[in-house]
Parts: sequence; C-alpha cells; structure tokens
Amino acid sequence: MSADPRRTWALDREIVLSRVIAAPRERVFQAWTDPKQIVQWFGPDGFKVESLECDLRAGGRWRFIFTGPDGTRYDNRMVFLRVEAPRLIEIEHGPDKDEDPTRFHVIVTFDAQSDGKTVITLRQLHPTKEQRDAAIGFGAVEFGYQTLGKLARHLGAT
Repeated sequence: MSADPRRTWALDREIVLSRVIAAPRERVFQAWTDPKQIVQWFGPDGFKVESLECDLRAGGRWRFIFTGPDGTRYDNRMVFLRVEAPRLIEIEHGPDKDEDPTRFHVIVTFDAQSDGKTVITLRQLHPTKEQRDAAIGFGAVEFGYQTLGKLARHLGAT
C-alpha cells in the first residue's frame, strides 16, 4: 500500500509561518487546546469565530464558522490527528464537509526557549501546488501572521 500523496511532504505544496511568542510554551499550547481560549484569538483580524463543536484532542474535531469583516461566512472543520502536550498539534483542516479535495494538513510545533518565550511554527501541506498558490493568493500568509499576532495579544505577549 503506497503512502497518501497528500501527506508526503513537498516544499512546493507547503506554507510555513513562525513567530516568537513572549509566553511560556505551556501557556501557548493551552491557548490552542482550550475551547474557551481558542475562540478568543483564532483567525485573521476582523474575523469572528462561531464554534459549533469543539473537541481539541487527538481524534476530536473543531467545527466553526469564520465570519469576515464583509459578512462572508466560511464553514471550517479541523480534525485533530495528534496532540502531544505541550509540543505538537497535527490537524487536517478544510471546509466543514466529510470529503473535500482541498483539505490540507497542518503541523503546529511549540518550541520552548531558555528565556521563557516560545517559537510557534505552523507548517501547512496543501494537496497540490496549485492549491498552495491559490491559498497564498487568497491571503493565507498574511492571515496566518494576523492570527499569530492575535494569539500573542491574547496571551499579553506582544
């Protein structure tokens, strides 16, 4: 049985974002895995999050709706594949549908620094280079950095 090509890492299908957060790794990780916290900061600037279902553990899922500043609603679903506190979260992310060829893979790592800060890195793997390019064109990089900025502000770590 061959490996799923959507899960074979390829640089031409990847988007990588990273930020130093001035908060301890455990606090940063908890902000990602606490259903009450994640809705307070997740998403780009100006977007609101409506959580429909939130089970942030391996095997769980988070179904939510982003509402953009213009009122556009985006149905989302994250399926949590691995949650290894406090260092790693692995997710499949896409529209809130059972099958969708645009679903992409995400690995979030939390690296503790000796000064009490945390380096958070998000690695997205898209099914095709074209989908990755479309995501970049849509604003995935800018929106991703806005989301990490909101996380830093949520933690009082700007």
